[in-house]
Amino acid sequence: MVEVLVELQTELRGELKDPLGPIYTDTDALLADTDGPIIAVGDIVTYHLLEAGRRPDVALVDGKTKRERVEREILDAIEGFDHQQEVENPPATLTAELLEALDDAIDSEGTTVITVVGEEDLAALPAIVAAPDGAAVVYGQPDEGMVLVTVDETLRTECRGLLERMEGDSERLFDILGV
Repeated sequence: MVEVLVELQTELRGELKDPLGPIYTDTDALLADTDGPIIAVGDIVTYHLLEAGRRPDVALVDGKTKRERVEREILDAIEGFDHQQEVENPPATLTAELLEALDDAIDSEGTTVITVVGEEDLAALPAIVAAPDGAAVVYGQPDEGMVLVTVDETLRTECRGLLERMEGDSERLFDILGV
């Protein structure tokens, strides 16, 4: 049984459309602006980082982009991580399983790919909350490019507020992340 902790309600969707950081179309330029560990959310973002020679410390992928299956070439390229985990996470939700895997991956040595059965779209929010200051969370902005979020206390507080406003048990979500 999948334990859904929070669910995104319709009235919050609009707030999540605005990028939380600058948008890049050039992966090398994005990498030049990162200094710490990288958490990639999405297959296309992960693929571009790998193609540029940078394996994310943590990658969350679901085999889809804009709700369509990604091409085989992209699926095949997302390999070579030290650790692999598969979790369930229905669309527009965050499950305990995904959060536990994310927290473990952030704290672990080496690189981790988390394959999500369902959807990983909301994972950038808990990643920003749980990542250390200076870490980069990179996620896709549909039809625009890659958003680079450099984690700091201000962004952490903003994302924490968004998670608290979702329907469900945000307190348990923060307990799992240890924040």
